[in-house]
Amino acid sequence: MYLYHFGLRELPFSLTPNTQFFMQIAPHVEALQVLHTALAAGEGFIKVTGEVGTGKTLLCRKMLNELGNQYQIAYLPNPCLSADELRRAVASELGIAQQQDQHRLTEAISHRLLQLAGEGKRVVLLLDEAQALPDESLEALRLFTNLETEYAKLLQVVLFGQPELDRRLADTHFRQLRQRITFSYQLRGLTLQETCAYVEHRLAIAGYKGQPLFSWQQMAWLHRASNGIPRLVNVLCHKTLMLAYGAGVQGRIDNAMVQAAVADTESAYGLLPWWRENLLMVMSLMMLTLAAAGLGLSFYLEGGL
Repeated sequence: MYLYHFGLRELPFSLTPNTQFFMQIAPHVEALQVLHTALAAGEGFIKVTGEVGTGKTLLCRKMLNELGNQYQIAYLPNPCLSADELRRAVASELGIAQQQDQHRLTEAISHRLLQLAGEGKRVVLLLDEAQALPDESLEALRLFTNLETEYAKLLQVVLFGQPELDRRLADTHFRQLRQRITFSYQLRGLTLQETCAYVEHRLAIAGYKGQPLFSWQQMAWLHRASNGIPRLVNVLCHKTLMLAYGAGVQGRIDNAMVQAAVADTESAYGLLPWWRENLLMVMSLMMLTLAAAGLGLSFYLEGGL
């Protein structure tokens, strides 16, 4: 691999959501601020949505690391569960012995939540990939948030999901659940400047100390081809560095390598031909050329007269 070739300690563009590589970019910082504010306010439902690859799982894990001892966390990374399976998964996360009877299981969960509240702990259920929850499980979650004291909810639920989650919740029969979501945030893609900073940040964290590997033009290509989606940026940069390693290039990356990485990635957006990227400049040059030709012809005709 290219680790030693570029003087790296670890792979800078791995697809594993590693919080060590978390960067203080606007969409992620804003999302964390919303989450912390909502949890501190004791809200029942909080929702974070974003396209595939925008960093939802990384945010979820960052939250897990940041929440203090006053929180009891139940984390479900794959919530494609029936209502009964969801109850049992929550019970398991809270250290509750499994019950055969659903009614007894619900009572045991309620008793455990009251016990934790008495100890001064707030219970937070984090669900990643929440768009995969069946309808009956979403309804079970809503009923969970009915558990409360006179002063606070006994269970707070944070949903991380793709835009499909928003479309599902817009359905009429989820209106009760939708009304309980008091805080929400929608992750966006990175801007060009954020993409540049993101690439350089990950290289630095991985141990790179040399001159910049990517030119400004190449960064613009990476941003355009990824549409600012961090996961796609990682894929394209990883492939580019592999090509550079294979070609023995240690300094500035060749343009052809970035272009080849884009062409090899099915989910990437294709790059425009150079003349279309610089269409304004090409049209300006053409107009200047025509103007110069017209001026020259005018002088020629005047001289002839």
